[in-house]
Amino acid sequence: MIVITAPTGNIGRPLLSRLLESAPAAGEQLRVIVRDPARLPDAARGRVEVVTGSHGDAEVLDRAFAGADAVFWLVPPDASLAPYDGFSGFTRPAVKALAAHGVGHVVGVSALGRGTPLADRAGLVTASLAMDDLIAGSGVAYRALANPSFFENLLEESDSIRDQGVFTDVVDADRKAPLVATADIAAVAAGLLLDRSWTGIGDVPVLGPEDLSPNDLSRIMTAQLGRPVRYERRPLDELFTTLVGYGLNEAFVQGIVDMKRAKDEGLDAGVARTPDTASPTGFAQWCARTLKPAVLA
Repeated sequence: MIVITAPTGNIGRPLLSRLLESAPAAGEQLRVIVRDPARLPDAARGRVEVVTGSHGDAEVLDRAFAGADAVFWLVPPDASLAPYDGFSGFTRPAVKALAAHGVGHVVGVSALGRGTPLADRAGLVTASLAMDDLIAGSGVAYRALANPSFFENLLEESDSIRDQGVFTDVVDADRKAPLVATADIAAVAAGLLLDRSWTGIGDVPVLGPEDLSPNDLSRIMTAQLGRPVRYERRPLDELFTTLVGYGLNEAFVQGIVDMKRAKDEGLDAGVARTPDTASPTGFAQWCARTLKPAVLA
């Protein structure tokens, strides 16, 4: 039995799709924890066991983890909480439930940066790494998917790209860093959940096929969209003021700012890309398949 949290999100949805295809042949049953079962894909109906509720709720977890062999764990961002509360606070009931039900394996969504000089001052990333330590301390076999920023973050800027030909961030325009498609993260998670021969704890970096700078992204988007797209760098203090103005928790916003600052200082550069850490989806391919339809909609 594999339990999937956040099965309707950017990573959980393609993960569920993959497991619906491959789990039956492997003799695996699937169970999902979801707030709104209506959001599940049609292909899942009647083929997965559904536990309705939040996976931050101890009673929900008690039902969901009963008889489970493996869990996919993803903490949804909560802009109303400070980062530590949002990650470790949310996860603490799960750690108790994992132990109570003897769950053997957990695959979690985390971040790059462990072991770097920036790891303890990287905001949301620091909180994510602390969550990994919390889960690892429960006694389960644990693999943290150590991810850089996602291609999908650019979907939040599809209106600006369409209307103004601009996307923004706070990093240097020439700062190259790994980027990854969420579908590739889902593919790695599926492999780990189905083949549970691994033991102990460890990170599994998922780095995409190449490092890219904002200027590289601009060039590739211009080619794929057939219209000029340029990058504008925003000051960190402007980002803070804007997000607080939206009503987000100030500590959460500071976590975003600290994470962005750390990334601009090389947080994601601590792991070498190898055949084992690279993932296949290139940015041009993702633009054609995902960003272009969103921008041209």
